[in-house]
Amino acid sequence: MATPDPMTEKQELTVTPKSVIFRPSAERLRELTAAMPSARHSEFDNFNVQTRVLSRSKKSTYVITDDPSQHSDQCITRAEGARVAAIQDEFIADCDMIVVDGYIGNDPEFRTPARLYMEVAHANIAAMQNLLYYPLDGSEGDDWAPELTVIYTPSVKMEGYPDDRLIAVDLEAGVTRVFNSDYFGESKKGGLRMWNERVFRKGGLALHAGLKEIPVEGGSKVGLIVGLSGTGKTTTTFTRQNGSGPVQDDFVAMMPDGRIHATENGCFAKTFALSSEDEPTIHKAVCRPESYLENVAMSEDGKIDFFDETYTQNGRAVIRMADIDGAIDARDIGKADFLLILNRNENIIPGVAKLDPAQAAAYFMLGETQGTSAGGKDEAGKFLRVPGTNPFFPLLHAMQGNRFLELMHSHPMEVYLMNTGRVGGPGGDERSCKVRIPHSSAIVKGIADGTIEWEVDPDFGYEVARMVPGIDPSDIGILQPRQLYAEQGRGEEYAQHVERIRAERREYLESYPGLKEEIFLGLGG
Repeated sequence: MATPDPMTEKQELTVTPKSVIFRPSAERLRELTAAMPSARHSEFDNFNVQTRVLSRSKKSTYVITDDPSQHSDQCITRAEGARVAAIQDEFIADCDMIVVDGYIGNDPEFRTPARLYMEVAHANIAAMQNLLYYPLDGSEGDDWAPELTVIYTPSVKMEGYPDDRLIAVDLEAGVTRVFNSDYFGESKKGGLRMWNERVFRKGGLALHAGLKEIPVEGGSKVGLIVGLSGTGKTTTTFTRQNGSGPVQDDFVAMMPDGRIHATENGCFAKTFALSSEDEPTIHKAVCRPESYLENVAMSEDGKIDFFDETYTQNGRAVIRMADIDGAIDARDIGKADFLLILNRNENIIPGVAKLDPAQAAAYFMLGETQGTSAGGKDEAGKFLRVPGTNPFFPLLHAMQGNRFLELMHSHPMEVYLMNTGRVGGPGGDERSCKVRIPHSSAIVKGIADGTIEWEVDPDFGYEVARMVPGIDPSDIGILQPRQLYAEQGRGEEYAQHVERIRAERREYLESYPGLKEEIFLGLGG
């Protein structure tokens, strides 16, 4: 192993490793990754690591608290948190560790100092996190200290927890401890989950969202795109309309004055079915030496196949924003003009629907979509409801919905529901219509340009599109599911969907005590 880097004596560490490689350079992290037995050198001169764990471990994630009534997620006591911390600390005392420091966010007035501890044996995770942190800028003194810390030991099993795996989240201390997972997402989300709570306490709301700026006649429009992983959030963010530029891929903070703050200096992008034709911006960035791959199909000679699912469909890559053509700094944009709530569905959700503030809060809180491999085998392909499409909000979900409504009133913006799946049935149903990337891109462009023609849907009260420039009239079923079902003689089936969905939505929202009554009004009917 390489000689540990020297560390300033005044730097105090949360744990005491056998040795520390402190703030290694990107080049050194690449060397350490190359030494991993599971790291394979790809045709792009980057490294592809196959992991044991293929997705985030929701069932193994617990908030540390003695008052579980303040959290919608599962919890463990502070005594139990101390017990598992002692087990991890004992392991680390005989372990070689890497320490990576940086910031969540790049606005000097808002950024959050963050740190990752990672076993040297799993250096790729440290290298990937190093790309996502905004770097230290040189102004940090010896008294610099992280506000949020992730302590990560893939080699330590935690018996008694699901799959002998544990992600223990101490919001009060700002420390998340990860046991027995080698999936990079636990590092990335470990810091961002705690950051969610910090943003909320400052009067804002963390959104599981992409952010982009679209040039329009006379200026530009700034759009937020919220959605669960795998619903097309990254694709929608990076797809070009009018020469648009991406600002952020995964998490942003929306504050009461309408300002939007970024979080990450890169992107953790899904790679399954990634093509240079449909997603040229992401594809180009993934195929660079500086990027890191995780669980991507690869032949013995290093050839990458983004369409091969024999290993997993949950292949991922960490890419740098610096490698994204046209990327825009969040500090240079104005306030958000519109927000898209993505919903990968397959029945009667239109390609796009325009929402009033109450409807916006309702559909935000519903967080409806079809699960993907990003959420693990328990979510893939299943219909889900996740408040705010944000599985990482660590407080009560009713607080998230109420704060969203407050922000809609303090900073009004246009809000749209956008289906990125199908209309009229699942993929095997010949009567159904797939919402393709060009359809979604035309919708986003039409929203920014203000060229979509709308009419009120009689069943749900939101507005649906009569016409979207760039979408052929033969694809009208994508825009108006009611018409599609009627033309196919399926009117009764459509009516049954309406009745069932209305009842299920109200029941779901009622499961969150304390939700403001105005949000229920957004359900219509």
